[in-house]
Amino acid sequence: MRYDPAGHLLLTPVDKEAPARVRRLRGLGIGDRVEPAFDHFAGRLAELTGAPYAMVNFIDEHRQFFAGLHPPGSSVGRYMARDHGYCPHVVVRRKALVLEDVRDFPRFAGNPVVDETGIRSYLGAPLVDRTGVVLGTVCVVDVEPRRWGRAGLDTIKAMAAELVEQIHRREDGFI
Repeated sequence: MRYDPAGHLLLTPVDKEAPARVRRLRGLGIGDRVEPAFDHFAGRLAELTGAPYAMVNFIDEHRQFFAGLHPPGSSVGRYMARDHGYCPHVVVRRKALVLEDVRDFPRFAGNPVVDETGIRSYLGAPLVDRTGVVLGTVCVVDVEPRRWGRAGLDTIKAMAAELVEQIHRREDGFI
């Protein structure tokens, strides 16, 4: 287990798939620049879930990049360290993650996004492409505790599948 200088437990998972993910993202031509289509997608995600913030997040070995962000001019910013936030857990677990109040989970309560940006709830799902690589995540966050419920979980999973399908259509030359 690792601890930050303040003594918080940090359990950012080891990501053995990061090199393959980076190669795949480069091959797809995504994950390193802002794209209006991803911002639009994040806006739809925020609208569907009622969340104030939504992201399309691609993760490499060292950082996270929000290629899609709602609101686009958000103070959240486009980059985040890999050890910050909850998306790296979703990527390594390859499963959706629901945190109604992050402070209820010792593993996540000490994460810098809690103290630095005030994030209190999180809902995210992995973007698993046809090659089996997890490209990143789609997620929504709120500064208040939030009961996402089954409907929220179903929505985030469906939106992740929709975005992966869009990426595949783009790769196949249909977009």
